[in-house]
Amino acid sequence: MPQISPTPGENLDLLQQVARLQALLEASRQVHSTVDEGEVLSQVLRILVRELEMAGAAFPDAGLVYGEDPASLATEPSRWPLEDREGQPMTELTVASPDGRPLSLYEADFIEGLVLQAAVALETARFHKRNLAFARVEQDLEAARGIQRSLLPQQLPAIPGYRVGFRSDACYEVGGDYFDAIALHDGSVLFAVADVAGKGLASALMSSSFRSAFRAMATTGAPLDELAGRMNQHHWSEGEEARRRYVTAIFLHLLPEKSELEIVNAGHNPGFLVAPGATPRQFAASGPPLGMLPGMSYTIERCPVPAGARLLSYTDGLTEVFRGEDEFGPDRLLHAFSQCPTAEPDAMLKAVWTAVEEFAAGGPQQDDRTALVLCRATAPGSPA
Repeated sequence: MPQISPTPGENLDLLQQVARLQALLEASRQVHSTVDEGEVLSQVLRILVRELEMAGAAFPDAGLVYGEDPASLATEPSRWPLEDREGQPMTELTVASPDGRPLSLYEADFIEGLVLQAAVALETARFHKRNLAFARVEQDLEAARGIQRSLLPQQLPAIPGYRVGFRSDACYEVGGDYFDAIALHDGSVLFAVADVAGKGLASALMSSSFRSAFRAMATTGAPLDELAGRMNQHHWSEGEEARRRYVTAIFLHLLPEKSELEIVNAGHNPGFLVAPGATPRQFAASGPPLGMLPGMSYTIERCPVPAGARLLSYTDGLTEVFRGEDEFGPDRLLHAFSQCPTAEPDAMLKAVWTAVEEFAAGGPQQDDRTALVLCRATAPGSPA
C-alpha cells in the first residue's frame, strides 16, 4: 500500500471528513450489495474511477480493468492488497491517478477505507461461493445415497424352511459395501457379501460396477468357483484404478432341497455357521480379493446346513471397531450372534449392531457395515 504524505498545509478538515465518510458509507453499501465475487471487484473499480475521477483501476489477477485511460495502469500505479481476516492476500488493487500525479491525502484515505470494506465483501462472496458448492455436493451425495440404497435387494427371496435378513450402513453418505441375493431358476439362491477397498464415493462407484458385473454373470448358471474367477478377471481388466479398489467378497450358493451351502471366499472375512451342538464353522479364503491379481482361481467349499443352524456373513466394519487400543474383533461378534436367543434374522442383526455400538461407546463409525443372516428352521416343515 503506498505511503501518502500530505503536501504542506493539506489536512482533512471536519467538512472533508464528513464528506469522505458519507461517500465511503455509500461505497461500502454498494460493495456489500452482492455476494458475487466478480461483481464485488467490479463495483470497487467503478466507485474508484467515478468517485475519485481516477484515470484507471484494475484487479490484474482477476482480469478486471476499468477507466477512461486503462493504459495509465502500466506506469507506476498505486497498489493496494486486499487481505482476509487472517492477513492472507486475496487479490491486489492497482490505481492510476490522472496524469500520474501523487494521490491526495483524501484520495488515499478513501481508497484505504474502501479496500478494507472490499476485502470483507470479497471474503464473504468467496465464502458464499464455497457454501453453494458444498450444498450442491451434499445434494448430489444425498441423491447418490438414495440410488445406492435402491440398488440393494428391495425384497429378499422367499426360501421354504429358511429366513433371511440383511443390514447395510455406509460410513459416509455412500459406501463400498455390497450385498445381493438372487433367486436362480432351479430354486437355489445366490448371495454375495462384498467390500470394496476404501470408503466414500470412489468405492461406491466401484461397488455399482461390481453389482452390474455380478448380476450379469450370476444368471449364466456358472459354478461358484468359475463365477469368482470371472469376476476377478473382469475387475482386473477395468484398469489401474479398479485394481487399487480391489474387492473382498464371499459368495454363498444355498441349495435348499439339499440343505447345503456352497461357498467361495475371495479374501473376505470368513463369517460363521453356528449349528446346535456343533463348533461354529468358518469359511476361509481360497484366493485373494477380486481384481488384485489376474488369472486367479478359487475353490468351492461345501457345507451342510442342519436344522436350527444360523449363518452370519459380514464386512470388516463390524469387527474393526476400536475402543482405545482394544478391537471388537470376530470373537465378540460371534458371541453376540450365537447368543442371540431369537431365530429372527432382523433381531439377530439388531443384537449384533447393538453390541458393536455399545463397545464403541459412542465413537464415530469408521467403516461401512454390512451383514447377512441366514437361518434354517429347527424342524422340517416348521416355519423358520
